[in-house]
Amino acid sequence: MTQTNKNIFFALMFLAMAGWGASWVNAKVLSAYMNEYELIFFRNIFTLITLAPVLMFTRKYFYINFRSIILAIITAVIMIVYLKCYFLGTKYGTASLGGALVTTLIPINTFLLMALFFGKKIQRKDIFALCIGAIGVLTMLNVWSFSAEQILAKQNLYFLAGSILWPILTIISSKVTKTSPLVFTFYMYLFMTIIVSIFFVEFKEINYSSYDYIFWINILSLAVISTTFATSIYFIGIEKLGTNEVSSFIFLVPLFAIIFSVIFLKEHISFSIIIGTILTLFAVKILNNIIIFKKKEVVV
Repeated sequence: MTQTNKNIFFALMFLAMAGWGASWVNAKVLSAYMNEYELIFFRNIFTLITLAPVLMFTRKYFYINFRSIILAIITAVIMIVYLKCYFLGTKYGTASLGGALVTTLIPINTFLLMALFFGKKIQRKDIFALCIGAIGVLTMLNVWSFSAEQILAKQNLYFLAGSILWPILTIISSKVTKTSPLVFTFYMYLFMTIIVSIFFVEFKEINYSSYDYIFWINILSLAVISTTFATSIYFIGIEKLGTNEVSSFIFLVPLFAIIFSVIFLKEHISFSIIIGTILTLFAVKILNNIIIFKKKEVVV
């Protein structure tokens, strides 16, 4: 990939991370219109419609083996539970806290699960990073106020649960073989849609007349921009540039979540959220050996 193409792709990655950050704001707005299962259904329908052409354009098509189908069904169930936590957390809490807390905790929890159950070695730098991350999370939850009611608020518990469910989903997804990540994602959304349609969504009770332009802007943003576009760019980026090159962009997600929450929801961002986010991002950087600014080679 030429440097010009790289720069274009970096710009697309920047927009993709903005989309992921905006998804927390979208969920907060949509919580006034629907429940969590209706959100999953509508988001997934538009995601499937827009993701199918992407698979055709990138020549991934729809091939999936039997093993991947089973894993797609399992991850679909986990994803439904994750999205329930994601939706209820933003409904009762703030999009800024959710976007900062969950997105920074996910890589930390993934590292811990890999260490506990898959024998990943923990080095001294990792212990230091985990301690920093723990302080950051506790700061975001404002434990220093010593208010049990505030610390154990249901939105915090939903966010913490979500930050554990996503790493489990990621680990299971990593077991997929001989199937494109985009194709696997398509089938996961397909199975999610089928499950919620059969067991959880009461279509006759949906108040379609309440869906105004604000609803449609947010549901389409959540499905098309935050899911189809952002997910496609992320997976293509890993394929073209490598995981290490792309992983540093994840640092932008909590930043965008906080910025968009202030702009569109008029949320007040506490000092504890800012400090906690910085600490946890620093921990993620150490744990994953992420290099944000690379030294330029000097040609003699």
